Amino acid sequence: MLELNAQTIGFFIFSALMVGGGLGVVTSRNLIHGALYLILSLFGGAGLFVLLSAPFLAAVQILVYIGAIAILIIFAVMLTRSMTRMGEVFNTQWWLSALVAIAVFALLVVGVIMPVFGGLDMSTVSAEVGTTMELGIALVDGNQFVLPFEVASLLLTAAMIGAIVIARDRD
Repeated sequence: MLELNAQTIGFFIFSALMVGGGLGVVTSRNLIHGALYLILSLFGGAGLFVLLSAPFLAAVQILVYIGAIAILIIFAVMLTRSMTRMGEVFNTQWWLSALVAIAVFALLVVGVIMPVFGGLDMSTVSAEVGTTMELGIALVDGNQFVLPFEVASLLLTAAMIGAIVIARDRD
């Protein structure tokens, strides 16, 4: 029998975000909308990492992957605006973005600032937390994570070169 508690509800919410975002990515014809759906899907994955008690992976998911998608959106707008011959369009949905910004701010206040001033109980923190020095050694040690680190840098370099080639070809 499925136990209905906060973790189960969180799992269903984050799973719905991932599935909905994935469906949006593959069904959207607009590049910008597809990238936004990908951000939604990756956010759901970060939420699942939080549920699995892996806050570092959740932070990496948000900072690296969602940050990279934000850069993808910037490149997409820069490189495709003249290709699609889109002019400046006045956005009549500014109120929706303001509402989302206020909601995100409220979420940050409740989730980040309030526990700090409300007396966070540090006795629940695990004693086996790795240090920054151990993380740095793991990223550059030949026997640990140096290969994925280098492959990611090569992929980002290839993407940048591809963006430059596309931008030069359209002129």
